[in-house]
Amino acid sequence: MTRFIKYCSALLMIALVIFSCDKQDYKMGDLTAPSNVAINTTIVGQDATHPDGDGSGDVIIELTGSNVLSYKIDYNAADGIALEFLPTGKTTRKYTSIGVNTYRITVVAYGPGATPTTVTKDIQVRSDFTPDASVVDYLTGGSSKVWRVNKDIPAHFGVGPWSSTSVTPEWWSANPNEKVGCCNCFYTATFTFTKQANGTFSMESKTPDGAFTKTGSLAGGLPGIPASGDEACYAYSGGTSSFSFVPSGSGIAASTPSTKTAILLGGNTTFIGYGALLKEYEILSITEDELYLRAQGTETGNAWYLKLKAD
Repeated sequence: MTRFIKYCSALLMIALVIFSCDKQDYKMGDLTAPSNVAINTTIVGQDATHPDGDGSGDVIIELTGSNVLSYKIDYNAADGIALEFLPTGKTTRKYTSIGVNTYRITVVAYGPGATPTTVTKDIQVRSDFTPDASVVDYLTGGSSKVWRVNKDIPAHFGVGPWSSTSVTPEWWSANPNEKVGCCNCFYTATFTFTKQANGTFSMESKTPDGAFTKTGSLAGGLPGIPASGDEACYAYSGGTSSFSFVPSGSGIAASTPSTKTAILLGGNTTFIGYGALLKEYEILSITEDELYLRAQGTETGNAWYLKLKAD
């Protein structure tokens, strides 16, 4: 009986503590979507004589709006929507497709509770670029030249953050011959770069043992790749496309080792090395026998590194 009384007393004390607390009302703030969201752009060098800019391809972007907590931005809807955070709402973007081109910028502004407002803006920008003659000569041999992944050296394949300050595969890099067991097609594929008589360029991907890629939806649109699957060799008949030399869009500092030149593949039938990359491959370095590339992965935030050798 004594134990029962103590038990009841304890329950009573707990109840008194609970009900003696001040009653407070917790309310979520108004979930109001951002308003007056604007994409303000300044095309560098734009004037009455140069309506599409000075040819640098540089565009200053500043986002504004009311009730905005954060922004995400995609710089060009033509290559698919891949939104990335723009914490300050300000940046300078280099557009690299040669000539005068129209780009659609997409911005999602987020308010309280992640309520979104989406806006778009089309801009027309000119980019003029002449690559260093040595880059062209090394890559094409002056006419046509075959390259393949250099499986015999460390870090012939690697991944790190897509960043303007990091240009190393700091997350992971392959050991020599690492993919032989699972995906030897990675090493038997060849990539032929050709300088045409009219001054244009083409590239042919040949894959006698299939294309090295993963999950088909991330394969950059390569024809015949299945809609799902792990990293492996997939049947792919090869392809030929045009390519152009463009100023690198990575934004790395001028002091960082790089040619500041990129290979931009045309169409969706070709790739270099790994079939889950976007179409712009920055040439970090090139010699007569060695080619070191960095490309943005189709998984947002990844930079992939490839070391190739002349065949």
